[in-house]
Amino acid sequence: MKKALKAAFPFTVPVMLGYISVGIAFGLLAEKSGLNFFWALLMSLAIYAGSMQFIAINLIVSGMGLVEIGLMTLFVNIRHLFYGLSFIDRFKTMGRKKLYMIFSLSDETYSLLCAAEAPEGINSDQFLFSISLLNQIYWLIGTLLGSMAGNLIKFNTAGIDFAMTALFVVIFIEQWKSFKTHIPAFIGIVATIVSLVIFGPDNLIVPSMGFILVALAMFKKRIEAEDSQSSKGDVINNES
Repeated sequence: MKKALKAAFPFTVPVMLGYISVGIAFGLLAEKSGLNFFWALLMSLAIYAGSMQFIAINLIVSGMGLVEIGLMTLFVNIRHLFYGLSFIDRFKTMGRKKLYMIFSLSDETYSLLCAAEAPEGINSDQFLFSISLLNQIYWLIGTLLGSMAGNLIKFNTAGIDFAMTALFVVIFIEQWKSFKTHIPAFIGIVATIVSLVIFGPDNLIVPSMGFILVALAMFKKRIEAEDSQSSKGDVINNES
């Protein structure tokens, strides 16, 4: 497991930089909203829902009921249902780690798990588990630092929740640079813009995810063919 953690760490460095920064932002907002470091850490440990945690602060402070909060959480994080579909077979072999892998499948972790391959000599299941575990540890560290800073430093936190959006942009750019085929990226952009125009900013998540799923299914063979050709080209270049 130590070897797996050591091998996984370099893959998680971009997420570490983002999660500690965004975790600090979340900790600051939680502290400023009257939630001390205990509750902030508990949310990051038991909920671990990224953008939903920012929304949850406002929902809790406003006194919204548990049913309403549950429904809001479902709609905001419904994209994770689509994430899980692509890992159904992969997680079956992970035994007791399976439940944690499902729980920890955040946007950024999903992005890494899709692209990362275990180095030679490293157990694949332990490698993927290490990526998921390290990412949540980064989020917890950021939350703790932000909560402690919010208790000591007084300043205006307006707009700090934009850090989550910035992290999504960074992850998108990293994926764009990592993969030779950009068809999935274009599908995501077009589906989101179309959903925004038709359904508006408050209702675009579910239809855009539906459009993306259908489009990816339609272009699956072409995406796999281009990715395969790119991989063969890299191998030939490396051998040369």
